[in-house]
Amino acid sequence: MTLIRCGLALCIATVLAACAGTSPVVADAAPVHEAPAAKTGIDAIPGLHAPRANLLTSGQPAQGDWVALAAQGVTTVVNLRTDAEMAGRDEAAEVEAAGMAYHHLPIASADELTSGNAAQLRALLEGAQGTLLVHCASANRAGALLAVGAVDAGEMTPQQALEFGRSAGLTSPRFEAQVRPRLGLPDEGAE
Repeated sequence: MTLIRCGLALCIATVLAACAGTSPVVADAAPVHEAPAAKTGIDAIPGLHAPRANLLTSGQPAQGDWVALAAQGVTTVVNLRTDAEMAGRDEAAEVEAAGMAYHHLPIASADELTSGNAAQLRALLEGAQGTLLVHCASANRAGALLAVGAVDAGEMTPQQALEFGRSAGLTSPRFEAQVRPRLGLPDEGAE
């Protein structure tokens, strides 16, 4: 409403100034401070990343986000969170109700960022039609496991894989410090 009043005041001042042959001045116009629009749909998903075509990573989507994800072309969801983290939530039913395939690959800690788990995730990525979403609580495990898989498959150098992991949500310095040796990289302080 404030924006409309300011705009109307500016229009009136411009018309009056044109009639009087002077420059428009709006002395009493208050600065416009609109509240930011609330995030909705996939914009509301925490830590949402698109590290490459047909791949999204994120933190935990809300129950109502699945329909929006499906509308954006997501066909498959891979949940890296453990059952204990899900607090009784039936994510498989939520995802399937939105028309997407669901896979659960629980990764409890950095100790489980193994080549075997990375290979399982790669198989799911390669088998998915459409866009695949890999999520955990914050996207750190998703980015880390994708980085490990990229090195294991010989797709990327260790440094490229680390950058790929970061683009997919690997943002925690503590978690990155645990992933670097798995990629064959020295500690960050040693570089």
